[in-house]
Amino acid sequence: MKKVAVLIEDLYQDLEVWYPYLRLKEADFEVYAIGTGRSRIYKSKHGYEIQEDLSIAEAANRDFDAVVIPGGYAPDILRRYDEVNAFVRALFEKGKVVASICHGGWVLISAGILKGKTATSFFAIKDDMVNAGAKFVDREVAVDGNLITSRKPEDLPAFMREVLKQL
Repeated sequence: MKKVAVLIEDLYQDLEVWYPYLRLKEADFEVYAIGTGRSRIYKSKHGYEIQEDLSIAEAANRDFDAVVIPGGYAPDILRRYDEVNAFVRALFEKGKVVASICHGGWVLISAGILKGKTATSFFAIKDDMVNAGAKFVDREVAVDGNLITSRKPEDLPAFMREVLKQL
């Protein structure tokens, strides 16, 4: 059974965590909420709680087939952890699925994996993505090899179709 990590931290965007998390479980994948280890419970922008299944330190020693990086303001916290950036970079370099939506692009930037890649994100971090070397496109989903990116919650159906197709 394939294993998928969904990265979590405080101030995550509710739909961008729960829609992929539940959709992947529904498709019979092993899905793990992976936090920074700073807490066991993380709250969304609207106060909705999710419990960490594994900390990033625990997840680093396990074999995952994909990582989903939701948006909100959580990515700005996640990217401050070298272990998170190393985890994402390692999966990317192994050819595993790396899927990011909205502000999740901040983690891709800090992981150093965007140079020369076609990608999208929430429009507010477009300059950050371009400065990190991405070929920015404004569309609901961009796929470049094992990298899948989307802009906002409304793009979740297209985003998850591509994630599921690659898995």
